[in-house]
Amino acid sequence: MPIESLDKLTIDKSRQLPQRDARLPQKRKIFIAVIVILLFSVAVLFFRSRSVVIETTGVSLFFPTQSFTVLNSSGYVVAQRKAAVASKITGRLEWIGVEEGSKVTGGQIIARLENKDLEAFVRQAEAALQNSKATLDQIRTELVDAEQNFRRQNDLLKQGIVSRAEYDVAEARYKRAAAATAGAEAGIRSASASLQGAKVNLDYSLIRAPFDAVVLTKNADVGDIITPLGAAANAKASVFTIADLGSLQVEADVSESNLFQVKEGQPCEITLDALPGSRFRAAVHTIVPTADRSKASVMVKVRFLQRDERIFPEMSARVAFLQREALPKDENARIVVNPAAIVTHGGREGVYMVKGDRVVFTPITRGAKLGDLVEVGGVNSGDKLALKPLDKLKDGSKISLPEKK
Repeated sequence: MPIESLDKLTIDKSRQLPQRDARLPQKRKIFIAVIVILLFSVAVLFFRSRSVVIETTGVSLFFPTQSFTVLNSSGYVVAQRKAAVASKITGRLEWIGVEEGSKVTGGQIIARLENKDLEAFVRQAEAALQNSKATLDQIRTELVDAEQNFRRQNDLLKQGIVSRAEYDVAEARYKRAAAATAGAEAGIRSASASLQGAKVNLDYSLIRAPFDAVVLTKNADVGDIITPLGAAANAKASVFTIADLGSLQVEADVSESNLFQVKEGQPCEITLDALPGSRFRAAVHTIVPTADRSKASVMVKVRFLQRDERIFPEMSARVAFLQREALPKDENARIVVNPAAIVTHGGREGVYMVKGDRVVFTPITRGAKLGDLVEVGGVNSGDKLALKPLDKLKDGSKISLPEKK
């Protein structure tokens, strides 16, 4: 190879390779750190947004009487004095003086039928009575005159001044006057009876309340035809339905197998669906001496010991038959929870209260144990609490409820 060619193969030391940038490792470290931070943030957001499926329990009211209840039954509030008020005669309803919810007293006029014809009959009977009285007065005057003449004729006959025939005429006149007087008196009695009958018929057109009560329903309107039997087309038999709210009782069905736990006078406690926060003292009034074979039960009537204006007929009710009479301390409700819902957080006892899709740690104060529950303070009846799994929850945890199947 020529020497010139070999010279070309020598390394030119004057030309140097470009130097590696010293800042490149530092940029790479920053980039990796940013990526790690982003991944960590995404992981935190993922776990925070992930909800915990929990089971819940409720905060409820506990009445001490529940601890000495021997039997529970259900029934309805029924008025023992109830009436469908109607008229004894047929007529068109002219006036109504009450409505649903009105309180009425015994004998009060609550409606009226058209009665102008009956009023006319009363006036006619009054006039007939007055005429009979006037006739009686006239006949009595005639009787007095006939009696005086008869006595004179009797004296004159004894003296021989008048004949026997004249005496007989005076005697006959006197007897006719006496008979006419008796007839006139009978006529007055008849006219009085007719007047009384006319007044009774007139009074039948006035519909009265038979006893102190409250109007439950109004079954007719002004203009309707009212008839005692309701047989005519478009006729109404009953104008009102009324009930004595002082006679309200609960009629409950008790199973035959549990009837031995019930006796007359036994203390009870009544709850109504319409008044869930109230309990009413009661006692067994009577056990109806017949069984319902279709339900294998016996009706027990339970009377309220205290009247409450909020209780109405036909309300559904539940009756708790008690071992003993409730004391004043037994009448106060207590707030209770399932003890399994209580946790300790930060040295304090509390519960995880469900609020929306989160749970909030709520401190409580523990009270006495009541059966399987425990009395607490710091929460209210109706609150919803987390029950399981408490070890996966903390204050503010996002939660969800299991889907209903």
